[in-house]
This record gives sequence, C-alpha cells and structure tokens, in this order.
Amino acid sequence: MTRNNVDLGSGPVGKLLFTLALPTITSQIVNMLYNLVDRIYIGHMPPADTVGKLALTGVGVCLPVIMIVSAFAALIAMGGAPRASIQEGRGNVRESERIMGNCFSLLVMLSLVLTVVFRLFAPMLLPFFGASENTIGYAVSYLNIYSLGTIFVQITLGMNAYITAQGFTTISMKTVLIGAILNTILDPIFIFAFGLGVQGAALATIISQAVSAIWVLRFLLGPKTKWRLRKENLRPQAKVVLPCLALGLSPFIMQSTESLIAVCFNSSLLKYGGDIAVGAMTVLTSIMQFAMMPLQGLTQGAQPIISYNFGARNAQRVRDAFRCLLRACLVYSITLWALVHLFPEMFVLIFNDDPALVQYGAWALQIYMGATCIFGIQIACQQTFIALGNAKTSLFLAVLRKIILLIPLIYILPNFFTDKTFAVFLAEPVADLLAVCTTGVMFFFQFRRSMGELEAKAA
Repeated sequence: MTRNNVDLGSGPVGKLLFTLALPTITSQIVNMLYNLVDRIYIGHMPPADTVGKLALTGVGVCLPVIMIVSAFAALIAMGGAPRASIQEGRGNVRESERIMGNCFSLLVMLSLVLTVVFRLFAPMLLPFFGASENTIGYAVSYLNIYSLGTIFVQITLGMNAYITAQGFTTISMKTVLIGAILNTILDPIFIFAFGLGVQGAALATIISQAVSAIWVLRFLLGPKTKWRLRKENLRPQAKVVLPCLALGLSPFIMQSTESLIAVCFNSSLLKYGGDIAVGAMTVLTSIMQFAMMPLQGLTQGAQPIISYNFGARNAQRVRDAFRCLLRACLVYSITLWALVHLFPEMFVLIFNDDPALVQYGAWALQIYMGATCIFGIQIACQQTFIALGNAKTSLFLAVLRKIILLIPLIYILPNFFTDKTFAVFLAEPVADLLAVCTTGVMFFFQFRRSMGELEAKAA
C-alpha cells in the first residue's frame, strides 16, 4: 500500500523507517517549541534575574495542566491510530475511517469538558503544583488564557496522528511547522511589543494551535487523504471506541502522570530547596521533554510500519522494523547522555542565564538524566507493544515506571541521604534503571510469542 510513494509493506525497512521518522522527529521537536519558545522568551523578560526567573517558574508550574491536555490527545490518538493502521493492513480502509471519525468526536467532547474544568478549578490547584506566593500570579495569568485554546491543542495533536499513521509524515510535519513558526513570530510581539508578558505568550500559543488545527481538518476532509473524516462516522460507538481507549491508556498514563510527577517533584523540591530548586526542575523538565522528542519521533515513524505489517501478518517485517527502531533509539539515547554530562551548562543556558540557576541546574541535570543512556530500550519496547495493539502490557509498563517506581522513590530516597534535594533528583534515574530491566525481560518473551502466533495465522 503506497502513501506519498512510501510503501509500508515492502522495501528496505531501515530506509523506510528513517523516511517516515525524519519528518516525524522534526514534527516532535518543532511541536515542543510551542512551550519552549514561551519559556525562553519569558525567562528573558527584563530584568531576567528577577521578573524573568519568577515568571519562568510560574509558567513551569502550569506544566501539569498542559501535560493533561496533551495526555488526553494521546489517549485518543495513540489508541486509535495504531488500530486504524492494523485495519488498513488487513485491507479494511472503511473500518480505519470509522475509527478515526469516532475518535475525532471523542476529542471534541473531551476538549469542551477540559476547558470548563480548567477554567473553574485549575487556578485553585496551582499551589499544589509548586506555585509560591511569588510565582502564582504569573501562573494564573498564563493558565487563564491557555485553557481557552484546549480544543485547538486537542485537534492538532490528536488528529495529526492519523495523518502520520497513513504515512503522510511530510503533511503532519507541516502541521506543527506552521503553528510553531507562527508562535515564534507572535511571542516577542505579544510579550514585549504589546507588553502582555506571560498572557501574551499564552495568547500566541493558542492562536498558533488554532491555525494548525484548521490545517489538519482541511487535509482530513480533502481529496489527498486515504482515511477521510466523514459525517457518518462521527457518532461514537462503544465497540469502536472502547478498544481504542484501552490501547490509549498507556500513552495517556505516561503523559498524564507527568502532571502528578511534576506535583510530587515540585512540592518536594520546594520543601527541601526553595524556589531555585523548583525553577531548576522547570528547566530540567523542559530539557528532558525536548531531548526525548527524537525518540518519540522515531517510534511514531515506526508505528505505521509495525502496525500495518502486523495487520498484514508479515512477522519478519515486524521483527526487522523493531530491531531497526531499537538500534536507532539506543544510539540516540547514549549520545544524549554523553552530551548532558559533558556540557550540562549549555543546556540550562537555553532557558535562563542567571548564574545561580545555571550552576544549580547543571548539577541537577547530571543527576536527573543519569540513566538516559539506556532509555532507548524502554521507549522502543513500550511503543512497539502499542503498535501491535497490546493494551494490557503497554498499560502495565506505563504504570510501572511512573506510579509504582518513580513517585514512591521521590519520597523514599530523601530518607537515606543527607542532601535531600540530591535524593529527589536521583529518583528519576533509579526508576528508569528498574523500569528498563523489567521492560526488556517482558518484551523478549512476549514479542517472540506474538510473532510465533502471527506466523501460525499466516500459514
């Protein structure tokens, strides 16, 4: 089956993976610019050592809300898109369209609910997210504007995945390029020229996301798409949406628990290290999110190949795609780990040039990303489970790393160290190490069994 001259069912897997992954990686990196560009400009609001630093921390404590919005988009996107690809591999494009239409309706309904909830309750929750009396004003100002654009974020992130799943990675890349370029242009105008500060940053973001959402809908309603968004598929059906929601729970938990984890980290760091520790955590989170984008781009580029060929019962091609994905993820994660430990100050300086925050953040970054070198194994295996439609295992692995391991470690480790802020940052690499070991063992046995069953069905 050909998508923009991309044949998912034949040809060299390595070349195909990078053909699909490069635009997707670009999309992932550029998509992060929405929030990163905001933080870069906000962190340099004059004077940077006072207003800029406090405003950056204030916007940082809004991250849990932003992550929740992205998590619900992932619930629908990563739950429905692989299943739609599997159906296409079986030759059932009509079912692919029905899955996409049902999921679009769910996205719209979720967006409206989330907007109301955030407008009513989120400002009251900001102190629990780590906002102090010095930073809560900036947080509320940013969040009040940002929450109004929830529907645009949901449509852009959620429905763009269905463009990628068809193999149209260049189109999906343009989706985020359009919004990110517009956001980069509007940010300095609204923040500095109009004097709107953090409100201007939020306004630039939602306008940019609105333009991206229009681009996505125009493509999915147009003649070039393989799966078209049709009116008759918009009414949600339980037999269609429930399997999608089950598969989407894993990426949803991975992203939504980032909000809970941010609360745990920020509250603990505020207790042990004060505002500078929370500010450093904002920088660390930004660096981690940006650095992980290529890994997510690789897995999203591999998803159509794995899902399509799994549906077509081509077990060897599924194996080849996974092995290629694993090698690429490991090379990247090891390179990233080396750069972080050789040049930590360089990463922190992107977001703030206050000497105290740079020094503190560089020290914390080396601890926080101490196990990044092996994280490629975790994401390659976990995302392959999702691409194969294995909801139960992918859900368990998501819960394991974030809820079972990381959150308890944030509170347990400070009891064993004199430097309690060091112990809080150390929770991340310890959880990563334990999760990677567990994931690798489970994947080895379950993947072999799945491929054996697939070959038996094909025979």
